[in-house]
Amino acid sequence: MRNEPLFNRLALIGTGLIGSSIARAARAQGLVRSIVATARSGATRARVAQLGLADQVVDTSAAAGDGADLVILCVPVGQCGQVAAEIAPHLAAGAILSDVGSVKGSVVRDVSPHVPDGVHFVPAHPVAGTEHSGPDAGFAELFFNRWCILTPPEDTDPIAAKRLAAFWSALGANVEFMAPDHHDLVLAITSHVPHLIAYTIVGTADELGRVTRSEVLKFSAGGFRDFTRIAASDPTMWRDVFLANRDAVLEMLGTFSEDLSKLTRAIRRGDGDTLFELFNRTRAIRRGIVSIGQDAEAPDFGRPHERLPPVPRPYVGED
Repeated sequence: MRNEPLFNRLALIGTGLIGSSIARAARAQGLVRSIVATARSGATRARVAQLGLADQVVDTSAAAGDGADLVILCVPVGQCGQVAAEIAPHLAAGAILSDVGSVKGSVVRDVSPHVPDGVHFVPAHPVAGTEHSGPDAGFAELFFNRWCILTPPEDTDPIAAKRLAAFWSALGANVEFMAPDHHDLVLAITSHVPHLIAYTIVGTADELGRVTRSEVLKFSAGGFRDFTRIAASDPTMWRDVFLANRDAVLEMLGTFSEDLSKLTRAIRRGDGDTLFELFNRTRAIRRGIVSIGQDAEAPDFGRPHERLPPVPRPYVGED
C-alpha cells in the first residue's frame, strides 16, 4: 500500500473529459497532495469548482503551473506550444511537464523549445475517451486497463519518465514507451483514420439527397450508429489532430484508399473469395482485441435491452 503521494501538487491545464478524469482518479488513488486546475472559459472554471475536482481553481495557466511538481496540458494539441510558453517562467525546477495529446511529434516540436532547464518534459497519450466532453463527462475509471503511451525525447531524465509511468499505472493504465514519430504512425491507423472515416460516412449520409435525414436517423443500423458515436467526438480536438499529424494520416489514407479500390474491384467482379478472405482476417483482429481485454464481448456491444412486452391477444393464428 502506498504511504506517500507520488506528487505534491498536480496542475491540470484544461479540465475536459481527460483532465477531469485525471483529477478524479488521482484524488481517488491518493496520488497527489493537492490539485490546482484551470480552464479557458470562466463557466468551465466555475463548474470545476462546483464539482470539487480541484483544491484550487485559478484563472490562468501560469498561475496553475506555479509551484507544481507535475503539470499536465489537457488542451488540444494545437494549443500546447502556446500554453507551454505561458507557463515556462513559472515552472519549478525538477517539475515534470506532460500532456495528453493524440499526436506526439508536433507536441514535442512545439513544446520542447519552451521547456526551461531543470524541467523534465515527458509527453503522454492516454488512449482512452468517450464522445462526451467537459468536466461533467469525466470519471475516475476512464483509464483502467487502457493504454497510456509515453514518448519522452531521447535526452529525457529516465527517473522522471519512470515517475510519470508510475503515476499512469496508478490511474489503472497499461504504460508503453514509444518514439514520438512511431506513435503518430501507429495511432494514424488505429485512431485517426477511423475517426476521419466516421466523420466522412456520417457527413455523406447527412448530405445524401435521395435519403432524408429522418430516414437516416430512423433506420440507422448498428454499424452506422457506432460511426455516429465516433463522429460525435470533440470537433476542436480532432481538427487539431488531423492537422498536426497530417503526414502520417495522409500516408495511412493512401494505403486505405488502395485497399478500398481492391474491394471495389472485387465487388464489381463478383469476387466473393476475396471478400470472404478479408472478412475472416478482420474478424480475427476483433477477437484478438477482445481477448486482451481492450473491449467487451457482450452481445450487441453491451447495449441495455428492455424486456419484450406481452403479446397482445387475440393474435394471428389463434381461434
